[in-house]
Amino acid sequence: MTTFPQTPEYTGLNTPIGVEYDLADLTVHGTIPAEVEGTFFRAVPDPAFAPFMEDGGAILSADGMISAIRFEGGKASAAMRFVQTARHNAEVAAGHALFGKYRNPYTDKPEAAGVDRTVANTTPIWHAGRLLLAKEDGRPYRVDPRTLETIGSYDFGGKLKSETSTAHARIDPVTGELFMFGYEADGLGSTKISYFIIDSQGKLTREQWFDAPYCAMMHDFVITENYVLFPIYPTTCDAERVKAGGDHWVHEMERDSWVGVMPRYGDVSELRWYKGPKGVSCYHMMNAHEDGAGNILFDQCLSNVNAFPFIQKASGLNIAPQDSGGRLARWIISLSEGADSITEVVIGPPGDFPIIPADRQGRPFSHGWMLTMNPEMQGPPVAGGPVGAMFNMLLRLDFTGQPVQALPLPPAHCYNEPVHVPSSQAGHDGWLVTLVDRQDGPDAFAHECWIIEAGNLGAGPVARVEIPQRMRPQVHGWWVSAAQLATAL
Repeated sequence: MTTFPQTPEYTGLNTPIGVEYDLADLTVHGTIPAEVEGTFFRAVPDPAFAPFMEDGGAILSADGMISAIRFEGGKASAAMRFVQTARHNAEVAAGHALFGKYRNPYTDKPEAAGVDRTVANTTPIWHAGRLLLAKEDGRPYRVDPRTLETIGSYDFGGKLKSETSTAHARIDPVTGELFMFGYEADGLGSTKISYFIIDSQGKLTREQWFDAPYCAMMHDFVITENYVLFPIYPTTCDAERVKAGGDHWVHEMERDSWVGVMPRYGDVSELRWYKGPKGVSCYHMMNAHEDGAGNILFDQCLSNVNAFPFIQKASGLNIAPQDSGGRLARWIISLSEGADSITEVVIGPPGDFPIIPADRQGRPFSHGWMLTMNPEMQGPPVAGGPVGAMFNMLLRLDFTGQPVQALPLPPAHCYNEPVHVPSSQAGHDGWLVTLVDRQDGPDAFAHECWIIEAGNLGAGPVARVEIPQRMRPQVHGWWVSAAQLATAL
C-alpha cells in the first residue's frame, strides 16, 4: 500500500499526520494558574508509513511521537517529535513500511529481521531526572525532555535482563522508587514475568522472574504500601499461532482470570494466586491499598470482554461497548492464610483512564477522576482511538460519600486522558490538564488544551490553550513540574 487504507484505524481523528513541529506563544483563553508550571508530555501513536498488509492493531503499531505542551509564566507552547526507535529509523531508511502484523515478527519483510520492533508509543514516564517513552512489547526509549530528541533504548545502565517493560509504571510517593514489570519477558508467547524495582536515584536494584498461569496481555498493575499485584486476564498469546502468521492476541471468554499477590520487597516464592471471574478484561487500574483488616482493595476499570475491536475480531467475538458490562470494580483480596478467591463490589460507572493524586499511590484515597460516556448523549461519540469511540464526560468520584462531579462536553467534542497537577494549597484538589478535540466536519477537527480545577469540574476550564495543528489521540500522558524538569540529567 502506498496510501493509508480508508478504515476507522486511519480516518477521522485517527488520520495519520506525521508532522513534527514547534509552536510558540499559543493563544490562551482565560488564565493559566500559577501552579500549572511545567510540561504535559503525551505519547501519540502516528504511523510514518502506510502498512503493506492488514494489521488489526494498527493504532497500537503506529510510530511513537512525543508531544510536549509547556506552561511557563502564564504562557504556553507545544512541540512534537517522532521517537527515533530502531524500527522507525529502519523504515525511514527504507522509505516504506517493513513491519507486518501487530506484534508478529513472522509477518515482517526480510529487511526487518533483528530490528527492535517496539514503537515506544504508549506512556511517557518521568523518574530520577529521566524521561522514558514506553510500550509493553519492548524496553523503553529515553528522550531529552527539553529538546524531545531521542537518546536511545534504555536498559537502566545495562542492568535490565527482561526484553520487555510495562508502559504502566508505579512510583511510591514515600520512597520515590519506580516499580515495573515485563511480560513475555524472554520472547513471544512466554509465560515469564520479570518484576523489577528502580530506586529513587534511577538505579535498578532488583529483578526477579516468575511464571504466569498462562501468557496474557498484562497492560497495567498496581502496588500497595507492602504488596505488588499482577493481574492476569484471558487475552492470550500462543507462540505457534504467531509463528503461523496469526494474531498475537485472542480473548478467551471461558478462561479464568487471576491476580498474583506478593510482598513488594519479597521473593517470588511468596507469590500467591487468587482466582477471578472468567473472561473479564481490564486495561487500566485506579489504585490498590490495604484496608487495615487484612484485605487488599484493588480498583480497576473492568469489563466482561476485551474492548479492542481487532482483538474481538480475532477471537470471533462481536460485543458492543454498551453490552460489555463495563464498571469501576473493587476486588477485595483477603490476605488471610488459605484465602484464594476474590470478592467484587462495583464502586463506579463504566469508563477508563482513571487517575488519583500521585501522593496516594498504593495508599488509602478519598477521590479520583476518570473518563466516561455521557449517559444523556446528544449525538454520536467522536470516532477515534484504538477502541473506535472517544469519551465525552469527565468525572470526579468521591469515595467518602460526597456527590459525583461531572463535566460533560457538547456534541462532537471528546476528551483525551487528563493528567493531575497537585496544588500546594491545603484542601485544594489541584488541576487537571487534558487535550479536548472538537469535530467540525467529516475530516475537520480543532484542538485545545484545557486546564480544569480538579475539585470543581462543573465550573468548566479556567484556561483553554489553542493548538493550531492537527492532532491525533494520545494514549497516555505524564505531568512533569518545572521543579522536576530542573533536575533533568
